[in-house]
Amino acid sequence: MPEGPSIVILREETAQFSGHKILRVEGNSKVDLNRLLGQTVRSLRSWGKHFLIELEDASVRIHLLLFGSYRIDERKEATPRLSLGFDNGELNFYGCSVELIEEPLEQRYDWRTDIMSEQWDAGRALEKLQGMPGTLACDAILDQQIFAGAGNIFKNEVLFRIKVHPMTKLGALPAAKLQELVTETHQYAFDFLKWKKAFVLKQHWQAHRQGTCPRCQIPLVKAKLGLTNRQSYFCEGCQKRYIASDD
Repeated sequence: MPEGPSIVILREETAQFSGHKILRVEGNSKVDLNRLLGQTVRSLRSWGKHFLIELEDASVRIHLLLFGSYRIDERKEATPRLSLGFDNGELNFYGCSVELIEEPLEQRYDWRTDIMSEQWDAGRALEKLQGMPGTLACDAILDQQIFAGAGNIFKNEVLFRIKVHPMTKLGALPAAKLQELVTETHQYAFDFLKWKKAFVLKQHWQAHRQGTCPRCQIPLVKAKLGLTNRQSYFCEGCQKRYIASDD
């Protein structure tokens, strides 16, 4: 599933269509595609893993799910879920979820939770984490209402960076370590973006899909953990499992 930085790249790559009128609409999406015809793109935005095409009286939300993809000025052999034609090119989406949003985007989205947004509020994220002491660290980083855009790569890499075991409950973390979780999740978003643009993201993975801990030189553990049941990669040697006093 594409994570927040990948959607930022999509937003940047499609900037050419901002201010242009939709001249052609096709696709097998179940939304009323005819409604999009003739509308002008006011802006192209992103929130977390959502790509947003803001039009004159509605917005289109694209979620690429697990295996979705897009093409700009070219097509795949498969039928697109949504295809938009402009006077300066075309934009095609495949294997994705398409939704029409009727209300203004500011009413639907809280930009303070988007880790890639200029409005990201680290203090608010910290307050939310402090209010959920029973939540596991591996689940907290995947919570889109706290870290919109963070995914499984983030979870594994951030917890490895801060040396925290994924099964640690937030309430057991020292205040400084909880702050570090917030700081490093935000920092990793921009490291991810930089490496993704340079086509070297995988070369920088220290834990995600790796076999050996680069610090301890022992095998990493691979297991599906937490309520999210997503794959975790972690080191039993250097990632500490903090225990609360009442556990």
